Amino acid sequence: MTAQQTEVGDKHLKDVAARETLEDYTLRFAPRSYRKWGPAVVATSALGGIAYLADFAIGANIGIANGTGNALLGIGFFAIVIVLTGYPLAYYAARYNIDLDLITRGSGFGYYGSVVTNVIFASFTFIFFSLEGSIMAQGLQLGLHIPLWLGYLFSSVLVIPLVIYGMNTLAKLQVWTTPLWLIMMVLPFLYLVIKHPDAIGKFFAYSGSNPDGSPAGHGVSFAGTMLAAGVCLSLIAQIAEQIDYLRFMPPRTPENSRKWWTAMITAGPGWVFFGAIKQIVGLFLAVYLISQAADNAGIANQPVHQFVEIYQDFLPHWLALTLAVALVVISQIKINVTNAYSGSLAWTNSFTRVTKTYPGRLVFLVFNVAIAIALMEADMFSFLNNLLNFYANCGIAWIVAVASDIAINKYLLKLSPKVPEFRRGMLYAINPVGFVSLIVAAGASILVYFHVFGDAIQPYSPIVALVLALVLPPIIAAATRGKYYLRRTDDGIDLPMFDEHGNPSGDTLPCAVTGIEFERPDMIASAKKGPDGETLYISSLALSTDKSGEHVLPPKD
Repeated sequence: MTAQQTEVGDKHLKDVAARETLEDYTLRFAPRSYRKWGPAVVATSALGGIAYLADFAIGANIGIANGTGNALLGIGFFAIVIVLTGYPLAYYAARYNIDLDLITRGSGFGYYGSVVTNVIFASFTFIFFSLEGSIMAQGLQLGLHIPLWLGYLFSSVLVIPLVIYGMNTLAKLQVWTTPLWLIMMVLPFLYLVIKHPDAIGKFFAYSGSNPDGSPAGHGVSFAGTMLAAGVCLSLIAQIAEQIDYLRFMPPRTPENSRKWWTAMITAGPGWVFFGAIKQIVGLFLAVYLISQAADNAGIANQPVHQFVEIYQDFLPHWLALTLAVALVVISQIKINVTNAYSGSLAWTNSFTRVTKTYPGRLVFLVFNVAIAIALMEADMFSFLNNLLNFYANCGIAWIVAVASDIAINKYLLKLSPKVPEFRRGMLYAINPVGFVSLIVAAGASILVYFHVFGDAIQPYSPIVALVLALVLPPIIAAATRGKYYLRRTDDGIDLPMFDEHGNPSGDTLPCAVTGIEFERPDMIASAKKGPDGETLYISSLALSTDKSGEHVLPPKD
């Protein structure tokens, strides 16, 4: 690089660093100086993001396809997997204030190896963005007679202004809209159960429906349960969106320890209990609609129709329709600001590491929304089960591999460094422990899903992904003796990384490239010395865009 190019790049980095509150610390850990929210506010913000109605559609779809018995067992299996895998990830995010990409780097994937998991996560965000946008467009079409294509566009563009200012705006939005959302969703459902108690018996006796609405007669079976669980497990990557909020948790101290743990568990793995309840309610409403008229089978999986039916049981049709559309709009906004926000972080992380150029989070906010619009226009709602079943194999392989590395390799076998590492120069480019586990687990399960190994095993593709992603990381870590976790163990800085309570230190050091003070966990010594031979420090943000490599420390045992 020429001196002029370096100067231009440094100026750009200074601008980026100066507006990091706007960029929401896309490429680095969330500093203590920015984390001013209490545990309860962070947890409420994180849980506000799961207000999506996709769970209602998912519950309805798996029940219609497999019957209530298989659906309930599948939802139960899904909840157990989410809790067990989500806990270690949520803890690391809240304790060390880093997102799942940064956790993944140091948990078996390496500095560049986690790029592939970022793409998996970005795919999750635009798939579910498009699903929620489709549900909102259905509501707008039903209530306001807006054409679907225009509804898709409107529901997508609507969220962009809300996401621009990151966590500050999202926290306020989620906190203020959650009570209204709960009232509009929970009270009508309770009314339905009380007014029509016979619906409960019909729900448990339901064995699925054919496309024409006739009974399918699906009995409870392991294959049927796994088919249902596979669709539900497409939501396994939701923990990454929870973590995008949990990374802003305040330091854990003796004074706030109980509140800290409660918030972390509730908003981390605990999200699945709310999700599972919504899936069961979605199936219940679908069965109720179908029991009212077989012709309803075609719309029973659409949340807007589900709630219109409930509301108009005790309200005039025009008011029922208005409230149902309002619920759909509020729910869509609450989740899609999170989908758009998290997707912009994931794409930016990947692009910057590969190209060493930082275009800004807002560029990829628009990019992610554009992909979602394309999916909606392709009518993804019509092939929802197949899409989610396919995606689940990739999501399971990633999340379970990282959870396996943390729980087994870090804590049980002690082959992986317990403290997460994410900085360039400290990590190998690719660590085979997680990277190979992901490729093998996802690849094998996808082959199973596409009947390569026969029809009998096809329903069990999620199990294949889960088992391989669980056992391969410790096997590969033991075989390589943990060699590929750390490229070096000394970051060249004498200041302690953590305070007396084990929280990331709030001490600051000046970045030699940007001239801005960054907190200790974000800093690393530069390989380039100062004019008098003194040690210079560089932030992870500046280091990630260092195209010359002159600041990257050499390998060292």
